Amino acid sequence: MSLTIQYLEPIEVAIAQIETWWRSGWGQDFADRHLSSRSFALLLLQKDPNLWEQLPGDRQQDLEQLIATTQAQLSRPISLEIAQARQGFAQAIEQNTLAEPNPSQRRWGERIHKLTVNPISGFPILVLVLYWGVYKFVGEFGAGELVDRIETFFEEQINPVVNHVTEQVIPWPALQDLFAHDYGIITLGIRYATAIVLPVVATYFLMFSLLEDSGYLPRLSLMLDRLFKAIGLSGRAVIPIVLGLGCDTMATIVTRTLETKRERLIATFLLSLAIPCAAQWGVILGLLAQRPAALVTWAGLIVGIFLLAGFLIDKFLPGSAAQFYIELPPLRLPKIRNVITKTWVRMKWYFWEVLPLFIWASAIIWVGRLTGIFDWLISGIEPIALGLGLPKETAPILLYGFFRRDYGAAGLFDLQQGGQLTGDQLLIAAVVLTLFLPCIAQLQMIIKERGVKTALLMVSFIFPFALAVGYVLNWGLNLFHIVL
Repeated sequence: MSLTIQYLEPIEVAIAQIETWWRSGWGQDFADRHLSSRSFALLLLQKDPNLWEQLPGDRQQDLEQLIATTQAQLSRPISLEIAQARQGFAQAIEQNTLAEPNPSQRRWGERIHKLTVNPISGFPILVLVLYWGVYKFVGEFGAGELVDRIETFFEEQINPVVNHVTEQVIPWPALQDLFAHDYGIITLGIRYATAIVLPVVATYFLMFSLLEDSGYLPRLSLMLDRLFKAIGLSGRAVIPIVLGLGCDTMATIVTRTLETKRERLIATFLLSLAIPCAAQWGVILGLLAQRPAALVTWAGLIVGIFLLAGFLIDKFLPGSAAQFYIELPPLRLPKIRNVITKTWVRMKWYFWEVLPLFIWASAIIWVGRLTGIFDWLISGIEPIALGLGLPKETAPILLYGFFRRDYGAAGLFDLQQGGQLTGDQLLIAAVVLTLFLPCIAQLQMIIKERGVKTALLMVSFIFPFALAVGYVLNWGLNLFHIVL
């Protein structure tokens, strides 16, 4: 028994036309495929690459014209209309052949599903997730409460002991500075990694695992597909972008899941430019939480730059966003064991990647300070910082931010705790650090995934662009006498 799905009339007319061409001789070229004329027509209407490349040029032109005529009569892409018709047909078979023991439970699941994928209700749900999951849990609890407690413990209990023991054991002041004092491996590198970065990343990965195990993330991808099409991506890119809010290095690896080289390039660029990692945005969120106007301005600028950059690169890069299909798992309450396992695996990967880099960064800073190279570099960066309206004490932060974005954000935390930044200066520094160069780990991954040339092109754009945005922001705040 064969079942025939009926599609919309324009698609059926196009199928009939291709079937006519099939009978007139087209089918002979594909005799080895064992395809029916209708299957052949449906594949060609969707420009199946395996069949398309075997067609002579004149036949491709005829098909292009037929596809354009058909598409003009439809409100959605042909491939989407075909997929929707097939899904409806499958659901009809399911309803006629299956009996569910708890139909009310499924109806509730379907209602929640529709609420999450419909933009009218889905965006308010997303706002609630961002507010409670990101702002309250990661921002206030992770970057606020946890960081304050662990940072205080380091400052009052660990660092004084480390400084005292180091001074007693090591007689040479220069070598003491490698492990202790202001820039030591233990007092700075390990403190940044465990007291400032770890709480933020842990709370973010916990939130991400909860959303992932509940089945919400694939629905978020489906809802944002149309918006992402405007920046050259499909809904599939939502996962690496959201993951980038945890770790951009990990997210750069995950861009492998995107279908086309064009999408992978756009996603990598946007991750490098405007997606801060959890430690970075968590610290910034904690610093700006007491200044709502500065927080809203920072978030608005970063989101606006993300969308504008994506829109422009989509216009300049040849090609278009890939078609988006995704399997939607059932919505469910997250399973605690799954959430803990996923969070632990990600945390272990992240911490073992971050801790050595923080130690190396502290060692490099020690060598740089010992040889005078860092003092020379910092003196060269100070005019840039002053031009941005920032105190010269932010010059080391800009330099350290290259080693790790979160390292720079942690340095910003220290400056703010010392009362050395005004509200305006804090906003400018936060924006510049967010848009700043990819950290060394992410840069290495970009080189590995996209090549040296692409990585250099990205860096050569991002560095001056971040400074330019900072200059314009400082100029605007001064011009309109805005005090945050």
